[in-house]
Amino acid sequence: MAEFLEIHPQNPQPRLIQQVVNVIRNGGVIVYPTDASYALGAQIGDKQAMDSMRRIRRLDDNHNFTLLCNDLSQVSTFTKMGNDAHRLIKKLTPGPFTFLLDATREVPRRLQHPKKKTIGVRITDNNIARALLEQLGEPLLTTTLILPGEDEAMADPYDIRQKLDRELDLIVDGGIIDYKPTTVIACMDNVIEIVRQGIGQAPMLEN
Repeated sequence: MAEFLEIHPQNPQPRLIQQVVNVIRNGGVIVYPTDASYALGAQIGDKQAMDSMRRIRRLDDNHNFTLLCNDLSQVSTFTKMGNDAHRLIKKLTPGPFTFLLDATREVPRRLQHPKKKTIGVRITDNNIARALLEQLGEPLLTTTLILPGEDEAMADPYDIRQKLDRELDLIVDGGIIDYKPTTVIACMDNVIEIVRQGIGQAPMLEN
């Protein structure tokens, strides 16, 4: 049975945030809100938690996991970010963007794309997620909560509890969040391009 915590979307209660962080540090898999959807989250180095996330979503080895980062300095620890990418990410974040970058050695091999050795990174604008990252002190391994056979992420925490209660350790209720896909931008090999247009607008990259 998953713990179920209602956390204030604007002013997250520090005591509840600490509870969530404790679950993550103890190897738990959580569901939490971002600015684009609900997502699954776990500690970066925890292989068992990552396997649980794969199982819940039935993901294959080619899935690009994402690291939810608190700021640019975390992004630069885990990715090889050139000057142009750095400027772009600084300009567009926090917001609904996912950036694909070459991973550094800080990223466990199993989290990287097996062929490209890349990792996705996000800096979200959601207050609950930002409070979690602040307290956790490291990026959160994450993937959007889209269940097998579905095209959209689950929006209602009560539906999530009904469906995944036995497979999760904790669900953060931050209200209803309708799925809005992030804009995915690849920043590799000195080429920066939009590979999926979502809700994030990056006019400087549009032809």
